[in-house]
Amino acid sequence: MSLTRTIYRERWAYLFLLLPLLLFAVFNMLPMAATILLGFADYFPGGQPVWTGLENYAYALSDDLFWKALGITVLYTCGVVPASLLISLFLAYVIFGLKYAWAQVVFKSAFYLPVVTSGAILSLVWLWLFNPARGLLNYILSFAGLGPYLWTSDPQMALPSLMFMAIMGGHGAAIVLLTAAMGGIPASYYEAARLDGAGPWRQYWKITLPLLRPTVLYLLVTSTIASFQVFTQVLMMTGGGPDYATTTLVYLIYTDAFEYFDFGKAASEATLLSLSLAGIAVLQYKWLASDVEY
Repeated sequence: MSLTRTIYRERWAYLFLLLPLLLFAVFNMLPMAATILLGFADYFPGGQPVWTGLENYAYALSDDLFWKALGITVLYTCGVVPASLLISLFLAYVIFGLKYAWAQVVFKSAFYLPVVTSGAILSLVWLWLFNPARGLLNYILSFAGLGPYLWTSDPQMALPSLMFMAIMGGHGAAIVLLTAAMGGIPASYYEAARLDGAGPWRQYWKITLPLLRPTVLYLLVTSTIASFQVFTQVLMMTGGGPDYATTTLVYLIYTDAFEYFDFGKAASEATLLSLSLAGIAVLQYKWLASDVEY
């Protein structure tokens, strides 16, 4: 069948796809292309872009603050992503094992609630929890004779505090996806394992985890991207400080663009971030990808 006949036969499908594709092109592809082009130019508000070649990239790569922000972002990601994924796997296993379906729904809804809550609101709540004088965390620790701690004001504690916040509240979507994937594993696999004398832990290690690899891969890639793009918490809670201790790459891009109005440098940093994330995603896919069918 020719391509023309195929397009004609599926014309209604292409017609319904046209509007979403146009919206994607206008609000995603065009800004991405403009950012890439802006990385090769020098531009300030009110002026005309001046082509500078790779100068912005050289400037960004020679900036010590860029490398410090990269290191902070990598440290944040390496701390948050594995811990969040392990906790999500444990919680999903516990929730999926509940006897009553309504109990599973209640717990999944409770864990998912922070996902639909504004990041700015969550940051304000955690600012109260971290408050050195009246915060809940210092109040609880005071019973053990500890503290008070300057959670977001101490350069040594500011980044771990943001990591703790992310780890404590970032499991909702992962739990929903993991429990759904567990529900798709045939019960006959577990019945056969029990007949062979496998206990719950061995069943989880030998059956559940291997068959969850596609879901785990998806969560690993998306959570890595989200961690590299952390911004709202930094803006609302620490402002990149103290002493640049929480200046992540996206926050650095924001300050370069909208505080120093160096849009060319900010665009080059954004492009470098995108390329880095693409490379990391490829490596993660090669590490965990598998053809799982059941």
